[in-house]
Amino acid sequence: MSTPIHRTSTRQSAVALTSALHRRAGSRAGSTSARSTEHALLEMQSRAGNRAATAVVQRARDAERGRAAGNGGASAGAKKNYRDRIAGLLDRFKKNLEPIDTFIKGFQTPTNAAFTQQAAAAAKEGLKHSAAASGTSAASGNLLTEAAGAVVSGMDAYKNIKDAKKHETGAGHHTAKKKAKTKGTDAVVGAASSGSYSAAIAKEVTKIQKAADAAVASEASGIASASIGAIKGVRSVFRVGGAARKYKQIKELGDPHLVHTGSLARLNESREQANWAAAEAYVALDAYWKDEGQGRLELVSEAVDAAWEAMGEARDAAERLQRAEKDVERLSTLQGYAKKKQLTKIGKETVGGGLGESTKAAAGVVTAVAAGTAGLASNPVGWGLAGAGAGLVLGVTMYKALRAATKRYEEVRHPERWGPEGETPAEAASRKESLQHALKFWKKVSKGERQAMAREIYALAAGPGISGSGNTTAEMRESGRALLIALKSGPAKHNLEPEAWAESLNDPAKSAGWIQEIAEQLASG
Repeated sequence: MSTPIHRTSTRQSAVALTSALHRRAGSRAGSTSARSTEHALLEMQSRAGNRAATAVVQRARDAERGRAAGNGGASAGAKKNYRDRIAGLLDRFKKNLEPIDTFIKGFQTPTNAAFTQQAAAAAKEGLKHSAAASGTSAASGNLLTEAAGAVVSGMDAYKNIKDAKKHETGAGHHTAKKKAKTKGTDAVVGAASSGSYSAAIAKEVTKIQKAADAAVASEASGIASASIGAIKGVRSVFRVGGAARKYKQIKELGDPHLVHTGSLARLNESREQANWAAAEAYVALDAYWKDEGQGRLELVSEAVDAAWEAMGEARDAAERLQRAEKDVERLSTLQGYAKKKQLTKIGKETVGGGLGESTKAAAGVVTAVAAGTAGLASNPVGWGLAGAGAGLVLGVTMYKALRAATKRYEEVRHPERWGPEGETPAEAASRKESLQHALKFWKKVSKGERQAMAREIYALAAGPGISGSGNTTAEMRESGRALLIALKSGPAKHNLEPEAWAESLNDPAKSAGWIQEIAEQLASG
């Protein structure tokens, strides 16, 4: 049973601050309507943030109680299952917080910064305190999300480290090792971000209390924000570099239509020779059929067998050519998709991470410098940069959210579109049910385009022992494996010799792991 999450202190403090600010605002009968609107907006933001966070915490607690009631008689020895349940609960809790966190980062925080700057410029103490109260609420929401994310990432990293040790070689080892590295970095960045938001809370509290060290707190918060922004920006640069290298390696494979011109020409020549042999066999059959000499029936029988065999070879040659032509088109589509995924990743990381986080880091530097040189004076450059950075990050976040929602919608609305070949698709959901499924942002897409493309790549690269890959030509199989190497799934990444790596591609028991590995590599840089 997980430890209950107490939410009274944060909520009561926020309500108390808001009530105090409301009484202070009511005592000033001469305040303008614009000033009242500003106070109302900031109070609304603070209350909305606290209520939303409280609702998420309550839902998570109710879900855990429900699971505990349903599994009261479970064995105490299921330690691993219990740990997985905790990780799943925390992951669900974090994903429930993410929409709130997006709203805070993209709207509430920049708005607070603008009101803070306005209050400092006009010396409006009431507005300054209202903005500080709203800022405290915003930073608290950010802290809760980052802390939960850091814990979830840490648990995922630990799990994948164990999986990597369990699978010493192969696709399972590489997938787990890569995830362990990524999730470990996420945990470190999340912990550092939590520290930054803690500093932001301290900064806002000193403003509310009119503490003498408010300038020092503001400077410390600015430095922390700049450091985290810089770390995230540098990480995005590395991700962009990885995606760019992968894109370059895929592009160097060349256009399949040109690469396989020779092999297609040889297959076409074999088809023509088989057709000529079949025609000659039928001419011989016709000649023997018209012959009235001794042994005619025996000769006709042999000619029939030869003609039948020649026709079979001609048919097989035509099928091989047709299959190779389809495989060339399929390989061209797969390479194009893989390149598109890397370009998309480069764009998202450049805008959201490289530019967005770097801009926010610059805003933190400006805030720290302003606090260190002029106390809490007006700082329009700082909040302007913060707003610009938040806008870039928010734009990328919204793009990702819309794309994910679209994929979830298609997954249940058109299950036949990206389902495995030969598998009976599930019954299509109604439009209403599909829209409801699309809004379940905490669920991952399991049968989307990327998974379908991963299956196609595996089918090209797999050995003849895999169902559906037996008729793949040696040249096409080699090209499929070259694409795997370009996607960073080659023998070296799997800690295998080339022969052992090729054998793993011919093992039906490892097909699922290979498809998962390829799907992961298509998504990452």
